[in-house]
Formats: sequence, C-alpha cells, structure tokens
Amino acid sequence: MNKSIRFLSIITIVFVGILFTNTISKSNEPTIKNVAETYEVKALKLPDDLNLAGERVPLEKPDIKERMDRELLVNTYWQSNGLLLIKRANKYFPILEPLLKKHGLPDDFKFLALAESGFIDETSNVGAAGMWHFMKQTGREYGLEINNNVDERYHIEKSTEVAAEYLKKSKERFGSWTLAAAAYNAGNYGVSKRLEAQGVTSYYDALLPDETERYVFRILALKEIITNPEKYGFTFDKGDLYTLPETYTVKVDTAITNIALFAKKFGTTYKDLKLHNSWLRENHLNNRSRKLYEIKIPVQ
Repeated sequence: MNKSIRFLSIITIVFVGILFTNTISKSNEPTIKNVAETYEVKALKLPDDLNLAGERVPLEKPDIKERMDRELLVNTYWQSNGLLLIKRANKYFPILEPLLKKHGLPDDFKFLALAESGFIDETSNVGAAGMWHFMKQTGREYGLEINNNVDERYHIEKSTEVAAEYLKKSKERFGSWTLAAAAYNAGNYGVSKRLEAQGVTSYYDALLPDETERYVFRILALKEIITNPEKYGFTFDKGDLYTLPETYTVKVDTAITNIALFAKKFGTTYKDLKLHNSWLRENHLNNRSRKLYEIKIPVQ
C-alpha cells in the first residue's frame, strides 16, 4: 500500500513538472499576431480641454469619461468613414463658417451639421432631410418652402439660417449651448420635460434617450478628430480633400418649364445644376407666386 502511494506521488510530481515546463516554454514563445505585424488598436487618451462652444466637458465624472471615450474610439477606428467626413468637411465648412458667424451661432455647430447628415443629400428613415436634417413640419414652421417641387431643407444658406434660429431659441430656453445641441436631437419639449422630472439643469447630469445620450459626444468626437486629424492617424495630401466647384448666381422670378434646357442655356448639364441646387426637386420650377429664386450655375 505504501509502495503504491509512493509510486503515484512520483508520477504526479513528474506530470506536474512536465506541465510546468511546457507552460514556461509557451510563455517564452513570441506572440504571433493574427493580423499584420504593424497593425495596432491603441487606447486613446482623452484631451483635458474638451468643450462644446466653450462649455467644458466634465471628464472627471466616470460615466462622462466612458461615453466620450466610446465616441472617440468609434469615430477614430471607423477609418473609412472618418476620412470621408474629413474630406467632406473641407468642402462644406468654408460655406458654413461665415453663415454661422453671420447668424450668431458658435463655430462648433458646423460639427453638429456634419454629425447630423454626414454632408450627404439623403433623407433619413424618419423623413429628416438636408444638411441640417429638418423634418417637414419643423422646416415649414420656420418658413422653409417644402413641397414636391421645391424643398428648401436642401438649400444650404436658408436651412443654416433656420438651424441657427432654432438653436439660439433653445439656448435662450436652457441657458446652455450643450443643451441646445441635445434639444436639436430630442426636441426642446422632450429635453425640458426630462430635466424637470429629474431636477437637473445640465446635459451631463441628465438621463436622456440613448440617441441623445450619444449625440453631443459624437459632435465632440468629430470636432476633436477633424481639428487634429494627424493625432488620430489620418494622413492625406491637400489634393485628396474635396472642394466645392466655383459657381455664380442667376436670379429667377418666373417659372422654368424644363430645367435641363435651362441648364444648357448656361453651358452646363441638368446633373451639374442639380448638384448645386438640390432644393430643386423636379425637372421644372412651378413658381406660380413669382417668388425670387437664386440658382447657382457652375463655372465651366
């Protein structure tokens, strides 16, 4: 009996020794990457001075830090989309910047427009359209012409003026540009109701719908990345960026029976004219009221 126990003990010690030796040898083996040797996903350091329109982001709060980290990670490592947004920003920011200044809106709100639409003329699944993603009802309430023939939600200058008016009213209501941005997503009433119910006055203290919870942080992430692209690994030449072709304006106060023929008169095509005037929704302009429209003609 004692001999059997001794034999088993010896076998156990030998087995453990072999297992330990194998473990040590494996730990000393170099790690073989399952991706390219140069590929790394690096944790990001959050900047200390993040702000929206001068309003500081309280990163000392753990949940705020995590939410900001999420959006910065997502928008940094979704590289193809990030580079596209950088390219489009170069195209449209020069139009938006003087308009925002003219209408008394902080420059940071150009990043809100980018977050809303990505600067593409597509209607969202809930019917929001244009660079600023207005719903039909809201656009009409603020004086935009919206019908099958003309949709001024796609008119950059007019929709920017309306967005500025809406955001400034929200700022007056809440006393904060950050809450004004949140209200652009969730509506003034929706944000006001939740602030009142929760007894708070700050976006960063409120529990809001999931989309609105991420909304301001997405704007902040785009601001940080597009302002400092090389810091986040985006490299490009100036010639890689998109630019808006030069145009001149033709004023029209009559109907246009055929926009394709109208375009030909100015040495351009229907397609090129519509690219610069996407608020024209059909191949004709009714204009029964003899309203004065300004049509952009690309310089050939």
